[in-house]
Amino acid sequence: MTDTNEQLNNSPALIDEVMEALADFDKEVLLGLFADLEAAEIARLLESIPDSQRGQLWSVIPQDRNGDVLVELGEVARLSLVKYLEHEQVVEAVSNLESNDLAEMVDTLPDDVGEAIRQSLDYHGLRGLEATLAFPEDSVGRVMETDAIAVRSDITLETVLRFLRNRESIPDHTPSLMVIDRQRVFQGVLHLSDLLTHNPSVLVEEVMDKDGLFIAPNASQHDLAIMFRDLDLISIAVVDEDGVLLGRVTLDDMVDILHEEADHQILGAVGLDEEEDLFSPILSSAKRRLFWLGINLATAFLAAWVIGLFEATLQQIVALAVLMPIVASMGGIAGGQTLTLMIRGLATGKISSANSKWLAYKEITISAISGVTWAIVVGIVSYFWFSDIRISMVLAASMIVNLLIASLSGFGIPMLMKKVGIDPALAGGVVLTTVTDVIGFVSFLGLATMFLL
Repeated sequence: MTDTNEQLNNSPALIDEVMEALADFDKEVLLGLFADLEAAEIARLLESIPDSQRGQLWSVIPQDRNGDVLVELGEVARLSLVKYLEHEQVVEAVSNLESNDLAEMVDTLPDDVGEAIRQSLDYHGLRGLEATLAFPEDSVGRVMETDAIAVRSDITLETVLRFLRNRESIPDHTPSLMVIDRQRVFQGVLHLSDLLTHNPSVLVEEVMDKDGLFIAPNASQHDLAIMFRDLDLISIAVVDEDGVLLGRVTLDDMVDILHEEADHQILGAVGLDEEEDLFSPILSSAKRRLFWLGINLATAFLAAWVIGLFEATLQQIVALAVLMPIVASMGGIAGGQTLTLMIRGLATGKISSANSKWLAYKEITISAISGVTWAIVVGIVSYFWFSDIRISMVLAASMIVNLLIASLSGFGIPMLMKKVGIDPALAGGVVLTTVTDVIGFVSFLGLATMFLL
């Protein structure tokens, strides 16, 4: 058997080994493969095999990793796995999860499974779960951990060291301790480096960082992700409106959020959800894709209807039918470039009302330069092709018009969608394609009707 490093560096080979072992259900081989894998790697394996085999593979996953594996699975893959499990198996798997991970399970699993999880909790566990679920779905409170170590500001560093020794361990990703007063009001942070290098008789308040960063539990995870990225954070305190320390968010949680945002941008551009499961059942995948294909078909019929309005023009000048796709295609590409940059800028928080006007001016200027440049090129090519200067002029003029409209659309569509609460990453491309196709055909065929007939 290959060693762990080879497995991790060669995922296709590892998937092949798992699939071969599953074919004969060789438990010994499967247990050997899982021995040194982390929960995220096991989850990736589950997502890399057909839906029908996931229940079988789950039965040989070490029980102490079951809960973490469920957390690491994408929502659609998680649902496909749970349908092969008994409620008791799911309840047992999630029994040791933190309240934020447990809330994700209850939120995404079927109602009857969620209710079974609730009933299995003791008073404190249920209280923690309900407190987490009380926060909005994409808020900081949903990913907040409550295991932050807090110390009072009026004690000595020696007392803090003694307290930590009695604990015997500290949570992962703990570069500093939270500092609070007797009412748990957040005061700042005590960096571990300061704790270890200062005189033990010094009070915490004398060496703590009083400017320690914090965030509200109702803030969006998107804003939180920007803070972690821009400030290189490892963890941050979560503080309510009264200043009371509620918990913290750590880097490992943020990696998941950033990964989801990246997937959302990539898959949303083609009408797919970031939770899309590559190996989910055929019918469920088909249903999720049918909607956006239907929307695209409707926009295609709209473009075809516009072309039909100029049927007489096309019948008299056949060359227009040959050249017509060029205008729409160039507009789609130019608009797509602007749209992509705008969606990325909105996602990273770089675009505001103050700088949007300058950005609009920039995009219009770029589209004007591109329009004129390529208008000259296509005008010359079309002239040598059809030997008709009038067709060349119409093609060049419509190229400039469509590139200007495309860039304006690429700029304005995501801004407008964000304002009305529609996700531009998911729907912006469909709307832009419709605009560039329709404007491209109308400008080209309209100008041809006016000046060539």
